[in-house]
Parts: sequence; C-alpha cells; structure tokens
Amino acid sequence: MQKRFNLLLCSPLLALAAMPISADEPVDVVLIGGGIMSATLGTYLQELEPEWDIQLFERLDQVGQESSNAWNNAGSGHSAFMELNYTPGDGDHVEIERAINVTEQFELSRQFWAHQVDQDVLSHPNAFINTVPHHALVWGEDDVAFLRERHASMVQNPLYADMEYSEDRDEIAGWMPLVMAGRDDNTPVAATRMQMGTEVNYGAQTEQMIESLSDNEHFTLSLNSEVRGLERNDDDSWHVTVKNLASGDETSVDARFVFIGAGGAALPLLQASGIPEASAYAGFPVGGQFLYTTNPDVVAQHQIKVYGKAGEGSPPMSVPHLDYRNLNGEPALFFGPFATFSSKFLKEGSWTDLFGSMTFNNTWPMVEVGLDNFNLVRYLVGQVLMSDGDRMEALQEFYPEANPEDWELWTAGQRVQIIKDDPEDGGTLQFGTEVVISADGTMSALMGASPGASTAPSIMLNLLDTAFPAQMESSEWQNALRQIVPSYGQHLAENPDLLSEVRAYTASTLELDEPANLAAGNGSDEVLEEDANTDAAEPQPNGVGDEIQNDVEEDDAEMNDVQDAEQQDVTTDA
Repeated sequence: MQKRFNLLLCSPLLALAAMPISADEPVDVVLIGGGIMSATLGTYLQELEPEWDIQLFERLDQVGQESSNAWNNAGSGHSAFMELNYTPGDGDHVEIERAINVTEQFELSRQFWAHQVDQDVLSHPNAFINTVPHHALVWGEDDVAFLRERHASMVQNPLYADMEYSEDRDEIAGWMPLVMAGRDDNTPVAATRMQMGTEVNYGAQTEQMIESLSDNEHFTLSLNSEVRGLERNDDDSWHVTVKNLASGDETSVDARFVFIGAGGAALPLLQASGIPEASAYAGFPVGGQFLYTTNPDVVAQHQIKVYGKAGEGSPPMSVPHLDYRNLNGEPALFFGPFATFSSKFLKEGSWTDLFGSMTFNNTWPMVEVGLDNFNLVRYLVGQVLMSDGDRMEALQEFYPEANPEDWELWTAGQRVQIIKDDPEDGGTLQFGTEVVISADGTMSALMGASPGASTAPSIMLNLLDTAFPAQMESSEWQNALRQIVPSYGQHLAENPDLLSEVRAYTASTLELDEPANLAAGNGSDEVLEEDANTDAAEPQPNGVGDEIQNDVEEDDAEMNDVQDAEQQDVTTDA
C-alpha cells in the first residue's frame, strides 16, 4: 500500500506549477481540471496553435489524481472487444453498431498516443500502455447463445477479424485458468478472446502530457488552484476567479475559451458560468469499489482481462470483470465494480456537492429519473448493503477458488452520471459522456463518465470541431490533424487495408506485443524512410506513409459523417 502512495507523491510537475497571474490581455485558453481530458485537449491545441497561451488550473497538488488515476478506474483500453453491454441483444440477434463506433474511437486514441510518442510528448510507452488480452466470459445456455451470435456477427467486421470463440472448457481453461479452475462442469460456458487488448494507465499518460505541455513558455500549470467563479465579460471573454488552496490568495485571469474537464465538478462549474445550456443538466453521483490482490502467485495466473455479463435488470455500470492491472509497476488483479453512494461529486470533493447542484430547473428531472429507474435504485441499495461476504461471493462466482485472505477492498473514483431534461421524455439518465458547449463556442465542459479516458482523443476532436469551426476548416488544422490521426475522416471498419496499416503503426510505436499487427507492418521501414524524405510542403502522417495520406484525401467528404457518429456515441454509456 505504502509503495503506491509514495509513487503518487513523486512528480516533477510540482516544480513546474505556477500561481495564476492577472493579465491585461486574455489568455487564449483556460483548462479547468488536471485530468486526461484537459491534458488531451491541451496537447491538441499546443500542436495546432503553438503560440496560444494556455492556463491549466488543478485544485489538488498533483495532476491526474481523480478519475484519471490508475487506482480510480478500470484501466481498460475500452475497445468493445469484451464489453458485452456495447452489443445488446440475445441469441437470435445482436446489435454491433455501437461496438463498431467505440472500437473506431479507440483506434483513433491509439493513433493519437502513437503520434505523441513520435513527437516525444509521451515517452516510454510501456509506462502507460501494454498488451493485455481481452476476454468475454458467460455461462448458462441463454448467455452462451448470446455470445455465440455476438461473435458470429462481429467476426464479419475487419475490426474483429481476429476474435476467437470457444465453448470447449479445456480451451477456455487454457485462456483463463484462474477463472475455470473449480467451476461446475455441468454448466455450459463460452468465451471470446482478442489478444490485441490493452491495459492503459491514464494517470501516467496525463502526467507525461502535462509535463510536456509545461515545457512550452505559452503554457502555465497552477496546482492547488480551485476555480471559484466564471463570469462573462463584455467582450465575450470569460473572467475566471481562482483561489490558491495552499496560501488562501485569490486571483483571476480572463480567457477567450474555457474548457471544464473537472470530472464530477464539471456540473457545478458549468452552472456557475450561467450559460443557458447548463440548465438542462443534473448529476447523479455513483462511486465504485474493487476487490484487489497483489499476491504474485495469484496475479501470475491471470495476466488478462475478463468481462462478464450484467445481471438481469442491472445497469451497465454493474458489468463484473476480473482484470490484470499494472499500477505504476505494481502488478495486481482487480475485481468489481461494487457501487457505492455518496453526495460527493469528486473523491476529494464535498458532501454538499449534490445538494449545491440542485436548482429550480433540474430538481424535478432528478425526481423523474428516480421514479423511472426503480431497478437502478434497487441495485444501488443492494450494493450499499453488501457485506464483505457478499462481495467475496460475487468474486467466487467469477473465480471459484478465490481465497478471501488474498483480497482487500479499495474505494475507487467518484463518477457523476448525467441527468438531462428532455422536452419530450422529461428527466433521463445517461451513462455515457457528453460535451456541453455554449452557443458562441467560448465555454465548454465534459459531463458524465464512461467510456471517457479510452476515447478522450475522439471526444476532444469533436469538441474542437464545435468550438473552433473556422480553424477546423482551415488547411493548416486539417493537415496537422491528419498527421496526428492518420485515419482522420475515415471509417476503419470499411477500409481493411488502412486498418491493417494503422494497427501495425500503432503497435510498433506503442511497443505493443501484437504479433499479427507487427507482422502486417513488414516493410514499413521503407515507408517510414520515404516519409522522412517527403517535402515538408506536403504534410504526411508521421510513421504511416503515403498510402494512408492518399486514402484520407480521397475520402474527405466522409469526414462530417464520421464525426457525427463519434459525437453520437460519446453520449452513450460504456
């Protein structure tokens, strides 16, 4: 335990943090919250507009310590390989469209991260991403029929061509010995395997990106700095009031654009801005707990991730999973999640957060959600009342021979689910993420929870499209974005050759153990050499080659359709 806290206390960013200062001229961008979303947006903007002045405010004394912290989230590269809630249906028909959208977004994330490695923004890829095979596991005749149909539907798509399926107990035991040992022989089981799954440390990513941002004289990081006020100026810039929690001093800065990436705290800050768009939202806080073990004998038997199926009537957040994790060099297994309830909007928040967010406009939609979601209420009550024995029983359903002495309970991050007032349907509960932007594009916030960090590059790309439409249409930004994301504007699911090239590039650059994808990149050294010798006046994607660039240029007309599809997906649940 002490080891991980020592790791969290050691950060070179402490030396880079500065107090905000008042300025006569507004800064170009203020980022609120030092998590993966602000880090991703700041990284995009610093490459697109290196002369823009950016100020980031974080209320804690380090960045990446709330939802982005490796101990506070599932750590999966959510790619829809194993997450069964992305593919609703039964044994007769399974919908995979939503899974395709999520997978394409994660492929975009891999390209974004690989580009940052190429640019030395991210270093030592194995510090933040590693290959960990993704498995789905079900038992019982109905669920086996569902998984069989799911695999049959998905394997037809090039995104999932390498997905393996088995109902053979011995074969499945070879994939996941820990899970199969001691399991009832009379119960039918089925599993799928994608060997190119990943484990991602979003806290490490966040820290590396913000450290790189801080090397630029146009970027200022302010830790221990809590935003206390957001007011619109006469010139439509924003007056941001900040309190330094260490000294008690209060200062302010004006900004032309504000992004609130403060996790659960985004809702009250968005409300403080006074933009009309904020009035439609309320928040429902839900915490999470995991059982974990660092017993090396146990961990060595399960260096994979296995997701099950949510119980009948249970919300998507309840999907059980047993995951291998590498937490800042400390191998562990996590099982959960178990839901908790708190009125806090952040793990390090206040008990008054929920009540302070309730307004005349959003209180009734909250009541409607409670009345319309009895199963969720019943689930949460049941989770809160769980005993240690109940949690161990849930683990042993997944891992029959689990020894209670090996496992400890960990309280993870706090999430705030979106409640939105719909003119036709009233209050509705949403389990995904949603970007809220003012009509003039100067104030924005990310609301909600999953898929979140896994698709941060896609989410922020959509934000750029809405908040900076003129710049997004410029050739400068378009060329830069094609270098950052070589498949920008393309459906990888509809272009197997491009998918193969992109996966080979990202697997190689991110140092992932994906033999099939690395083999697909044979001969890429020549392509890379050609790329390096290409005239600078003709932008090329770093490390991928002329063919990808040509494909992108041919299919520019599809770009808006792709972005619309991605935006629609980030409003759905993980």
